Formats: sequence, structure tokens, C-alpha cells
Amino acid sequence: MNHATEPSPRPLEGLRILDVATILAGPVCATMLADFGAEVVKVEKPGTGDTTRQGSSDNSGLSLMWLQEGRNKRSITLDLHYPEGQALLKRLVTKVDAMVENFRPGTLEKWGLAPEVLLAANPRLVLLRVSGYGQTGPYRERGSFDRTASAFAGGTFVTGFEDRPPVRTGYAVADYMAAFVGAFSVMMALYYRDARGGAGQVIDLGLYEPVFRASEATVPAYDRAKVVRQRSGNKNPGVVPASNFLAKDGHWVVLNANTDRLWQRLTRAIGREELGTDERFATVAKRIKNEAEIYRLIEEWVASKTSDEAIDQLTAFQVPASRINSIAELFADPQIIARENIVRVADSRIGPLAVPGIIPKLSLTPGRIEHLGPNLGEANAAIYGGWLGLSDAEIEELRVKGVI
Repeated sequence: MNHATEPSPRPLEGLRILDVATILAGPVCATMLADFGAEVVKVEKPGTGDTTRQGSSDNSGLSLMWLQEGRNKRSITLDLHYPEGQALLKRLVTKVDAMVENFRPGTLEKWGLAPEVLLAANPRLVLLRVSGYGQTGPYRERGSFDRTASAFAGGTFVTGFEDRPPVRTGYAVADYMAAFVGAFSVMMALYYRDARGGAGQVIDLGLYEPVFRASEATVPAYDRAKVVRQRSGNKNPGVVPASNFLAKDGHWVVLNANTDRLWQRLTRAIGREELGTDERFATVAKRIKNEAEIYRLIEEWVASKTSDEAIDQLTAFQVPASRINSIAELFADPQIIARENIVRVADSRIGPLAVPGIIPKLSLTPGRIEHLGPNLGEANAAIYGGWLGLSDAEIEELRVKGVI
């Protein structure tokens, strides 16, 4: 291969990660690490595999979620309910730098795979434990998914319109936020181990905790003034103007002009420069007090424009604005295309498939997608034979028994 066309090195090459997790934060955390070069081995249940393999598919019969979030991973099968499976996991952790799991607290301990057991086998192991409510506290044994995590953390309570019931976010935000925090925490622990001469350790992350950490200033506001943030629809509490407005072509436009300088720009953008010196709108506090009049003026102006016309005009005056995009619109958006936020990956089973691109973008050691989610257990021989030295006969015996 010509040297100029060789792929750039990825920053996590040489790291080995065991992904012993399912839906969704744990596996996505491992995917983030795999995107940047970590060798991630996905441990799946024999016969059925990861839960996301049963997700929605096209006529290929392959789960699109699995193809996306199983990317860059190797798949082995292992049933941890068997003593032989538990013994194999103890051997596998001696070959890796980190392991990600998201069983309910107490499950690993029940199988004889408690953190102290795994760290005794590999003192350099970084063990990320993602669970609904963390490993401690009165709710530690409760199950949780994205919806319940967001609700518990307060995110659902403040989402929606004030005169209507609360609603969940449209995406699995709690899962993906926990995945990103999980990947960050694994890298912190590995840095401590490798750059600071430290040892392996256990990371305890509750699924709800990243959402709670993203709750802006609601904690000190309640502590000091007993303020309970309520649902406010598309408006930002204490930020005026900031909302969604319907253009005449039926598309929604969002804009944000929450500072004095941005307010001045907005008044010029909509052709109402005199509002910039109107005493009713002279300060943030006064604009909040008179928000109904402000929103009426903006609604009328946006309604007289197409979404493109409104956005172009606002952008010309450096007022942050955007269309509220559907996924169909994002596929054609020039910014998404330029940033390679959507990429097509060739696959022998399904053909080219569009998936989210790599983030973040590193200048010297960028991540890349080598392949989509692998077939179930396709790395059994390579891992059990290559890593652990099992013979073909031993591997076949484990397969027949249902251990792998």
C-alpha cells in the first residue's frame, strides 16, 4: 500500500476492552472506544446475542441498531450462568485493559465475579459498572432504562408545555449521555493507571446521573430560593427571546437572542431597529417581563418568511438560528455532509449503510469505522483459541454444552 494512503493511527490502538453490557449505555461507551482504535470484544449470549440484534431491520433481517452500535467490535458468545462461563470470563479479564458491564448490582457478585475477584485476577483492570441507580443507595437493585432514568433525574418533569403532561425526549438521551461519560471515565482511569503509575479500579456510574448533572442551575436555585423549574414549552426559562417559530412554508425556525447585543442584532434583522432603544426591552429583566409582546412580533415576522429566508436574514445579522430538522433534512444538509456526520459503510451482508460518523474529530489520530456490527460469535475461535489457548476440540465441547 502506498504510504500516503495508509490510514492514520488511532489513539487507543493497543487497548483491549471487554464489552459485557447490553441496552444501551454500556455498549455505546464501548463503541466510542472502538471508534478510536480500542480492540473491543463484545460478549454475547449464545444463540440470541445482544438485545439490540432483535431491533428493527430492513428486508435484510439484520438489526440496524446492532449494525450501528456493534461497529468496530469483535463478537464472542459466552453464557455466564455456567460455572465454565464464569471461569472463562476470569481468564478473559487477564487479557484486557478494561471491562464494561451493566448488570443489576449484585449480579456479578452472584456469579462469583465480584470486582475484587476480577481485580485479583488482573490488578490493572479498569471495570466500568453502569447501572440504573449506581452500586449504592436504597434504589441500587431497581432496574432502569433511558425513560426511567430521565424521569428520575428530573429531565422529564421540565420537558413539555406547562398546561400539558410531561413528555420524554425524542432520543435515548440518558443512555447516550451515560455512554459518553462512561467512555470519559474509562480513559481517566486508564490515564491514572498508565501515566501516573496507578492501579486498576472500579468505576460506578448510575444511568440517571449524567442527566442530573446536566440540570443547569436547578440545584443551587432550589437550595437558595426553593425555585422548582417547571415545564415551559419551547421557551427557555429566564431567556428571552429563545423559542420556536413557524415559517410560512410550514417549517419551524428556532432562534436565540438572549444578550443585549444579540437583541440589538435581532431588532435590525427583523426590520424593527427602533425596538433596540425601546425602554420596555432595554434589559434582560425587562425583556422577560414583556416577553409576550416580543414573541408576538417575532412570530409575525417569521410567519411572513420561508424558513430559508428567515434563517438567512437572521444569520446575516449574526443571530443564532436554525431550522428544526428532521432526519430526512439532515441527510441533505451541507453542514452535515461537510462534517461527515453521516457516513456510508460498505458491508457484505447488507450493502452500503449510512450511520453516524465519528466524533470528536482528532487532527492527528482520527477515529474511523472499520466494519459494522459483526455476526454473532464470529471471533470465538480467535479469542478463545488465540487469547486463551483453547484447542478446537475444547471450543467445540463448550459450544455443544451451551457455554459459548
